[in-house]
Amino acid sequence: MTEQAPQAPHAPRGAAERAVLRTALRDGLILVAGLAVLGSLVGLLVAGLPGLWGGLIGAALAAFFCGTTVWSMLYTVGKGATVMGAVVMGSWLAKMVVLIVALVVLTQFDFYDRVVLFVVLLIGAVGSALLDYRAVRNGRITYVEADGRP
Repeated sequence: MTEQAPQAPHAPRGAAERAVLRTALRDGLILVAGLAVLGSLVGLLVAGLPGLWGGLIGAALAAFFCGTTVWSMLYTVGKGATVMGAVVMGSWLAKMVVLIVALVVLTQFDFYDRVVLFVVLLIGAVGSALLDYRAVRNGRITYVEADGRP
């Protein structure tokens, strides 16, 4: 007679995914805080008060992008692939609309430095993508359950 191994207690479905996304959110918030401080400080040193404003606006836009991405993924944990795809695509479209509207509105003003804003926003976008990748790579997500369910 073959003895079965005792069943290990399982975490609730989606708990591992939520943990990965919470890590991505925490790291994204740290990135944005660093961007706000360093970007505005460097902007102030390089371009004066307009550089400070460019750094702060760039960090705010980066925060919106980072937060929206992680929120959309957290919202869809445990939902079907169709819902996840719709929410993620919808949030991406919303981010593009917000970016275009923000840039159109901002072009009417000259109180900020455009180069500082662009650099801070670029660092935020690339940094956020790298941090999200790191969170997923280091996450402990079960792909196959013990009962054979994917």
